[in-house]
Amino acid sequence: MLNSIDLFSGGGGLSEGLKQAGFNVLAAVELNSSAADTFKTNNKQATVIERDIRHVSGQEILKAISLQKGELDLLAGCPPCQSFSTLTRDYKKDDLRNSLINEVSRLIFETEPKMLMIENVPGMMSRGKDFLGDFISHIESMGYIVNYNVLQVADYGVPQDRKRFVLLAGKGFEIKLPEPTHSREGSNGKSRWVTVRDALKGLGEPITLRNAQEFGGPKKFNWNVIRNLSPLNIERIKYLKAGGPRFDLPDHLRPNCHKGNNSTFSNVYARMCWDKVSPTITGGCTVLSKGRFGHPVEDRTISVREAARLQTFPDTFLFETNYIDHACQIIGNALPCKFAFAMSKACSDALLKHCSS
Repeated sequence: MLNSIDLFSGGGGLSEGLKQAGFNVLAAVELNSSAADTFKTNNKQATVIERDIRHVSGQEILKAISLQKGELDLLAGCPPCQSFSTLTRDYKKDDLRNSLINEVSRLIFETEPKMLMIENVPGMMSRGKDFLGDFISHIESMGYIVNYNVLQVADYGVPQDRKRFVLLAGKGFEIKLPEPTHSREGSNGKSRWVTVRDALKGLGEPITLRNAQEFGGPKKFNWNVIRNLSPLNIERIKYLKAGGPRFDLPDHLRPNCHKGNNSTFSNVYARMCWDKVSPTITGGCTVLSKGRFGHPVEDRTISVREAARLQTFPDTFLFETNYIDHACQIIGNALPCKFAFAMSKACSDALLKHCSS
């Protein structure tokens, strides 16, 4: 079995894909305690270093997993660079998170893995191009052959409209980005995009957060839990049509900032559509005002477990928290598991081919 480590692991979406592709996840680095607890629960075999990556050395990681420099098969990581995202209105070049990719570069030098898998927001190729250029120059000087691009996760079987930057690199050999397995219309022999209906099929009725707390806590219900909507939001959601914009709301039900305005923020206070992919799942995925997170037909938002399904977490994946905001943040920040599987499988196939040639 190939071995890997997961930097900025979050709750473990990327690691779930790694394991499905046949990797043994030996270690992870994650600063957020709620995310680290969830990772530990689902990856009991892994060593979790719960500290700022700036203060973690490659030597410490290798020692913890009993490997020498050059023996690690895959270093994977999703360094948070929120200011590169197009969802961020104000780009701050001096945002400290921007430089976290430099820490990845340092750890690559200190561990010398056979392969690299880096994932980030699409803005890495525009707002973050200077950081990306320096990173690529550094790893190429170490002998890595690099391929990268922005990919649509729905093209790999994820029921969600989400684009991600992916970089794959092998030390002395090439790892090609995998070909899409799905397309919007299912053309050229590919499967059709997986829809919201497909993803949520068979999941039972959710329970409200208030009721879950009264009867043992949300974990007892495998986080198939919805927020208690205010009377005003219940009145709002009754006006919304599946797949329609917030403009369906009459003016008297709109928040003051949206009254008389049909030109901006069309994807808040809106419902998903059964027969399309979902919008990008974020940390606000169970809040009506934060996106198109209304259920297609029921007068509620999607549940936490429904959001997890749209991120392709298996139902057996446990969220080790009693706080809905923490659970949603873990889900929204994750790399969709099925997408991570496709990228991880490309890595394992390339290494096996390289070793046999």
